[in-house]
Amino acid sequence: MKAIEQAIKIVGSQKALAVAIGGGVKQAHVWNWINRDKNGVPAEYAFKIADAVDWKVTPHQLCPDVFPANLKKPE
Repeated sequence: MKAIEQAIKIVGSQKALAVAIGGGVKQAHVWNWINRDKNGVPAEYAFKIADAVDWKVTPHQLCPDVFPANLKKPE
């Protein structure tokens, strides 16, 4: 399962994740990250998604080419 799919499962739906991210993100954006965008989640949303799921999915899991594996939740 992709990290974005894990995040969706945690919050309950694509729409719920879009609402949690905010900033004009819609359910269709989330759907595209799963189904169309070969690069997945844009890096600019990785921290917002991680925060929405209390870091049960990390920015590294969402964007491994951008964020290091040892990245910790900000205090």
